Amino acid sequence: MKKFKQFNIVFEPFVPDLVSGELWELNITGIDERESELVVYSDESSMLTKEMFERILNKIISENLIISFNVTETEIENKNWNEEWEKKIQVIEVTDKIVIKPSFKEYNAKKGQIIITIDPKMSFGTGEHQTTQLMLQLIEKYIVKGDKVLDVGTGTGILAIASIKLGAARALAIDNDEWCFNNANENVKINLVEDKIRIQLAEIHEIQEKNFDLILANINKNVLLSIADDVYSKIKKTGRLILSGLLLNDEKEVINKYTSVGFQLAEKKYKDEWLAIVFTSA
Repeated sequence: MKKFKQFNIVFEPFVPDLVSGELWELNITGIDERESELVVYSDESSMLTKEMFERILNKIISENLIISFNVTETEIENKNWNEEWEKKIQVIEVTDKIVIKPSFKEYNAKKGQIIITIDPKMSFGTGEHQTTQLMLQLIEKYIVKGDKVLDVGTGTGILAIASIKLGAARALAIDNDEWCFNNANENVKINLVEDKIRIQLAEIHEIQEKNFDLILANINKNVLLSIADDVYSKIKKTGRLILSGLLLNDEKEVINKYTSVGFQLAEKKYKDEWLAIVFTSA
């Protein structure tokens, strides 16, 4: 059975959203927020070490955001992680229209609601995190019927699936992680939208298709900064771009970068310590 590395991270003060946002810069496959710690998972073949987490946490200390931490590393089997998720994942009403639920939970939909079924496994994008909710709220606002959508760093596939259910004609969802690729394909099939969504194991510079009406990217600041030119090259004139995975103090740097490559700021939306930004292309 496939195994995973598990890193238990305790820190003071306990600001899980802020710390988890920084940890996604590493090649991790999941974060579980518990009562007083973060539990981070990675594939056993990954090169992640305890020292890599300590470097990031020491950086957070240097920014006066936490004052202390402790990291422990263990190895677990895949089934244990999934059992934990099944206990934790709940139905989430993101907006009056969008509801996210796992396949193992029952929910009686209200009139006009769109139900998106997501079984997250080890992938990021369950609907619980603030950035996912921000993205979904903005997709609902900015989607145009018939849109061609690109979802960069798709994770569970949740944003691509939501786009189709909200009226997009088709979507290309890409991720450079094989686990995410497999999980996104599973979720696309569960939601019966496999005829409109193509999942591709790739990074944005590797795809040939261009002229997307709407591009979505819920990643972390460093990745978003590095792909700005590629994003601009894939979007059509008058296209829309929605970014998240960003902390409040990332705002200025990301806006400066994306406006410098040709985008125009349209909207900013906040939830707790997190930020989502909407741009349009000129």
